[in-house]
Amino acid sequence: MAKVFEFKSNGKFIVIVDDYSVKVQPKGIMNFMTLGGSKGEKSIPISSISAIQFKKPSITTGYIQFAYAGSIETKAGTLSAAADENSITFHKKDLAKAEELVALIESKRQNPIAQVSAADELKKFKELLDEGILTKEEFEAKKKQLLGI
Repeated sequence: MAKVFEFKSNGKFIVIVDDYSVKVQPKGIMNFMTLGGSKGEKSIPISSISAIQFKKPSITTGYIQFAYAGSIETKAGTLSAAADENSITFHKKDLAKAEELVALIESKRQNPIAQVSAADELKKFKELLDEGILTKEEFEAKKKQLLGI
């Protein structure tokens, strides 16, 4: 099930995390200006995220920056992060929410969802049929279910 986070700082960010991706939706006039126009939603596959940089807010806003193959990481701190499409900025009042977001993504990076194909499932059920654990009728019913017929 997807979890939605909303951050308001110089701009507004809606972040949606599901089992497979992080979707970042920059909103508002400030994001329009700092990100160079309307960027729309950015979807980053969790399996592609190689690092997450997290800076707590102090005098300036905090930020979360996602690094992945092909992304360009800004090195100049909060001001550069505000103009980076791979970053989310947030105020002190949203610190707990930002920490929760980072923890959620980190947990999904460390525990990827195993995807089993219908073919793999069929192989397993065929083995059960061959071993006499399943009847031919049970195997055929499962086969139809997996293949959607």
